[in-house]
Amino acid sequence: MTEIVRYGVIGTGLMGIEHIHNLLALPGAEVVAVADPDQNSLNHAKSIVHPQTEAFQDHRELLEHGKCDALVVATPNMTHTEILLEILETGLPALVEKPLCTTVSDCEKVIEKANGQSKIWVGLEYRYMPAIAELIRQVAAGRTGSVNMVAIREHRFPFLKKVGDWNRFNENTGGTLVEKCCHFFDLMRLISGSNPIRVFASGSQDVNHLDESYDGRVPDVLDNAYVIADFESGARGMLDLCMFAEASHNQEEISVIGSSGKIEALVPESLVRTGIRGEHSLGNIDTQIASNSDIPYQGHHYGSSYIEHERFLKSVLEDSPPESSLEDGLWSVAMGVAAHRSIDEERPIGLEEVMRS
Repeated sequence: MTEIVRYGVIGTGLMGIEHIHNLLALPGAEVVAVADPDQNSLNHAKSIVHPQTEAFQDHRELLEHGKCDALVVATPNMTHTEILLEILETGLPALVEKPLCTTVSDCEKVIEKANGQSKIWVGLEYRYMPAIAELIRQVAAGRTGSVNMVAIREHRFPFLKKVGDWNRFNENTGGTLVEKCCHFFDLMRLISGSNPIRVFASGSQDVNHLDESYDGRVPDVLDNAYVIADFESGARGMLDLCMFAEASHNQEEISVIGSSGKIEALVPESLVRTGIRGEHSLGNIDTQIASNSDIPYQGHHYGSSYIEHERFLKSVLEDSPPESSLEDGLWSVAMGVAAHRSIDEERPIGLEEVMRS
């Protein structure tokens, strides 16, 4: 390993460029190669890094390039499985954008190939948003006592336009509750410290993309849902998702309630509200501002992607395990898959129905 970690970025669309900006701001990181089959995306990446940066239209050529110490995968969801299986052959550490894969079986295929030796980090950067990170810290410190309820609301804008419009169809994304909401299922599992056992959901496509057509096909990604999850610990999780609610004060609101009290995180307001039973009362709680203002690149996620890259770089240099593992990626996808199946079959879905073990 050289003193400077040399990165190859596979996929240079919206999120690939976001990762490149983070890496350019990160001491000890250097982008030496990029790959994307779309020439315009490739040219854009080169213009940001350096016009002479090694660029490939086939990611396999980048893998054969031999000058990378670490990789970032930011390609469309449905391509992750094949690319990750090939990366595992190289032994290189990699950070892959969420979701890990679009199906549980593909996640399991990657885990089986890794055989416990994986250096793959799954990009679940919501863990590092300042208000959410402080909430996680307080819960881990025991401020709520037990964790009984985890409620997450995301009221946001519709899916953005992507190259080739791949994100308009479930077959490419895994479905909205996989593509978008794996972040929230990961947080539920992380905060509760427990695995899910059952999911019940209701959702639909009511507003977004209904007037769009691609080769005669109308998009089929749902734009709103409620999801309830039961966990082995006895905790319950709830997700309230609406993707036509951009006229909102906060995009994400996370509430954790336990035997001792309640903690809320509000994003992008970046407030953390803590109320402890016997210490606080209705309307009289502690409120603090959480901030990543000292981070050199804030990006799309309030500095959380930069923190993720800092920690990924540290794991590369120390050859230590990823903080968000393949198993974390699998569970976050499995909950989304179970939620979609619950909507389709109008019944609760046990996680054992969608996972092999």
